[in-house]
Amino acid sequence: MASAVHVQPGSGARFDWGLTGAAELGRVCAVLVVVDVLSFTTAVEVAVARGVRVHPFPWGEQAADYALRVGAVAAVGRRQTTTAHPWSLSPAALGSAPAVADLVLPSPNGSAISAAASATGRPVVAACLRNARAVGRWLHHQGYGTTDAPVGVIAAGERWPDGTLRPSVEDLLGAASVLDAVSGVPGGLSVEAAMTLAALASTPDVPAAVRGCVSGRELIESGFAGDVEAAVQRDVSTVVPVLRQGVFSAG
Repeated sequence: MASAVHVQPGSGARFDWGLTGAAELGRVCAVLVVVDVLSFTTAVEVAVARGVRVHPFPWGEQAADYALRVGAVAAVGRRQTTTAHPWSLSPAALGSAPAVADLVLPSPNGSAISAAASATGRPVVAACLRNARAVGRWLHHQGYGTTDAPVGVIAAGERWPDGTLRPSVEDLLGAASVLDAVSGVPGGLSVEAAMTLAALASTPDVPAAVRGCVSGRELIESGFAGDVEAAVQRDVSTVVPVLRQGVFSAG
């Protein structure tokens, strides 16, 4: 177990990266906010806004079997969609695909983190650039952000080919946008959380930064510019997807 100082004690809003960071903050925070701008939490916001219940699931072929067990539709890879099965991790595709009651949405980063975090029994919120301010308002209204009920904001990040965490620009800016929205919480921000605001303040054009970063360019060059454009829309949504009992629905 990591040292107690690693969980940033004494602050109302805290920040860390990836699955390990979520596990550490999940031990002490009253609520976790997961940020995976390209594209899991953006896809969750788009789907939940349409009334879809989203089941997070780690990346892998078992997602289809799980979907059968829970009576849901399983999302497939972006390039595996068909006219008959248009549901994938693509926010643009989810915005136009027929709305289903339940969708299993696997991803190697944000979905895996959310699925693991749900085991703590604490609420898990899906945040992105589209709903960062709404998430901040919801956290305030729920009374989170004190030293007794701290918020843990997790930037999902990406992965290197060897499976290790690659910190990403888009998730840093997404997490910073949430932390900016809760910067007035009674418990204040940890140093780690406050430093994300410095990155946000020094970014004059957040959408341009996301389009131009490695993750954004990768999607654009792969033919999925529409997903990036959906993800860079800032504070266009009031939907707050909250994960309870393994399912994201509107909070």
